[in-house]
Amino acid sequence: MQLTVFASGSSGNCLLLSGGRTNILIDAGISTRRLAVLLDGCGLSLQDIGGVLITHEHSDHISGLKGVVKRSLCPIYAPRTVASRLRGILPETEEKLHVIPVGEDFSIASLTVRAFHTPHDTLESVGYRISCGGVFAIATDMGCVTEEVRENLRGASTVLIESNHDENMLRFGPYPAALKRRILSDHGHLSNEDCAALARELAESGTGTIILGHLSRQNNTPSAALRTAKAALADLPVSVYCAPELGCLSLRVEEACLQSS
Repeated sequence: MQLTVFASGSSGNCLLLSGGRTNILIDAGISTRRLAVLLDGCGLSLQDIGGVLITHEHSDHISGLKGVVKRSLCPIYAPRTVASRLRGILPETEEKLHVIPVGEDFSIASLTVRAFHTPHDTLESVGYRISCGGVFAIATDMGCVTEEVRENLRGASTVLIESNHDENMLRFGPYPAALKRRILSDHGHLSNEDCAALARELAESGTGTIILGHLSRQNNTPSAALRTAKAALADLPVSVYCAPELGCLSLRVEEACLQSS
């Protein structure tokens, strides 16, 4: 499988995942025009997309979905409550919506997909575990790491997890008190420290590539997120690829170390 992060963060979220001859998007939180340009850079168009997986209905995850529905025939996949909210927000999605089970495998062409719940401040929010040869999993927009999240991330070869905020930057920053409480709650967003602890667990379970995503522009910096994650992985040989313009960082843990740990 091949993963391309188009955007990750409060200004928009969208990933392209290709496996076999199947191309899917995870969320569509960027403009259709921008998405078309990014797909063209990958040698693809909207007509090559076999489906869009939606994690939840917040605007930074669905702001471009109306254009996708208008310009392509690809189906939209979402769990029941998310699908119901989408129908209310974007009635034009109705004919292309496919309600998916949570906790059960289903197929999109050559991909095997499983949704799992993530604790966020909406009626339903999910991450995804996707298999096609290798295994990719994504879990962002979560205030804490539940056992359900751990079970679905564990053993994936590549994982994208949230490293949203530095707690001190958030606590002493300009956000209103109510918003700070929301972000810090168990249904808010994951801190650098909690992300780093999860990254350590994943590395020990065999994950080779860990992508830190959904970095806050106001309450985090790539260097702070990276420093915290690398401290948790201090005894492991880790190579780093930074793409702060996309809101993410990628850590590659050497396989030899994983086998011996």
